Amino acid sequence: MIERILVVDDETSMCEFLEILLEGEGYEATTCGNVASAFEKIDSEIYDVLITDLNLPDGNGMEIVERVKAKQPDTQVIVITAFATPETAVEAMKLGAYDYITKPFQVDQIRITIRKALERGALTRENRELRRKIAEVVGKGDFIARSQSAIEMLQLAERIAPTGVTVLILGDSGTGKELVAKRIHDLSGREGNFVVLNCSAIPEGLLESELFGHIKGSFTGATSDKPGLFEEAAGGTLFLDEIGELPLLLQPKLLRVLQSGKIKRVGGNKEIDVDVRIVSATNRDLAEEVMAGSFREDLYYRLNVVTIKLPSLRERKNDIPLLTQHFFEKYKKAFGRNLAGIEPEVFTLLEGYYFPGNVRELENLVERAVALETGEYLSPNSFPEYLSEKRDGVGLKDESLPDEGLDIEAYLTGKELSFIRQALKKTGGNKTEAAKLLGLSFRSFRYRLEKLGVS
Repeated sequence: MIERILVVDDETSMCEFLEILLEGEGYEATTCGNVASAFEKIDSEIYDVLITDLNLPDGNGMEIVERVKAKQPDTQVIVITAFATPETAVEAMKLGAYDYITKPFQVDQIRITIRKALERGALTRENRELRRKIAEVVGKGDFIARSQSAIEMLQLAERIAPTGVTVLILGDSGTGKELVAKRIHDLSGREGNFVVLNCSAIPEGLLESELFGHIKGSFTGATSDKPGLFEEAAGGTLFLDEIGELPLLLQPKLLRVLQSGKIKRVGGNKEIDVDVRIVSATNRDLAEEVMAGSFREDLYYRLNVVTIKLPSLRERKNDIPLLTQHFFEKYKKAFGRNLAGIEPEVFTLLEGYYFPGNVRELENLVERAVALETGEYLSPNSFPEYLSEKRDGVGLKDESLPDEGLDIEAYLTGKELSFIRQALKKTGGNKTEAAKLLGLSFRSFRYRLEKLGVS
């Protein structure tokens, strides 16, 4: 089957050039010079690839991108323009464009991009059923979703996956940030490894060596050369979880890698080229960290080319039955339990709970229930009593807003201070245990202690 390509450009010479090039490659090429003509063709014909300029006599090429994605979602879009900016590139990608090329371009560049776009289109068609039924994907570590907010988030992740841009994933603890990062890698076409580093899990003194590697003798215990995670992820993706915990001293070194694509091992002088895509994640407000001086502004913007916000579980409650069933099947198999199913009342119970720990907390609850259940079905009695006590909230007594109003920032700061002091008291002053009790990393806990002046 001959692939069909639509070219939209107001420069007749560009249309003629691309038409000759494309037909010489064996494609069927159609050209036009404005938005109106492009709309007519998109409404009447199916195309495998759309190549469009942005500045057109009767409108903007972004309108064509939107139209073709609405009418023909499988059509791969290549935007070409002589007036490139990072903002228009990101906008095009968000609308679903496959690639963004600046004029003038090399013949081989457009030829290779079209071929890769067609390959991407074939992959898209092959996986259409999976994307439409993403809620039915179980047992493969995929992000399972049925709710509109989660589906839209996944669709954005899929659109930007093949672009190579850096991605910042935001979301509360337990929402599945690593699963989304892995999905971006799997759909990226990158053949290298997917490598994970939790920035809060490695002692600060070892983090630089972990990332960049070291040479023999660079520090005590460095008995041989060791490549770092950047080299391990060559040709693939490096997922930096809890990026907000990255020490300030290491931030300029990460920025340099993003800018130059080169690293130096600890103790070494040789520059090593690394082709690595960076996907990072945090449950902290990095913009606030920038204002506080604990996170570099230039690094923040480098990491934040595209932002993906993961909804909390309480924002996607209609996913709870699906997730519960998934975890039920997973642990029934893992534990060899011959359980028949789940009573409907369980879903009602779980949908009424606040889930401060999000999907991870739900998984832990179902794992416990499957392990301990003595009957044939999971019932509300299979779950802890506190689930019914903490409905649509965190189990705290409701408080009324005073008639005279209040200073919400001061009020919340007071609540935060109170819980920190309670956690320290319960753990006998053990900061590590207090941080765990509050669901914080030690570094985040220490930051709050300093901010609130708690000694």
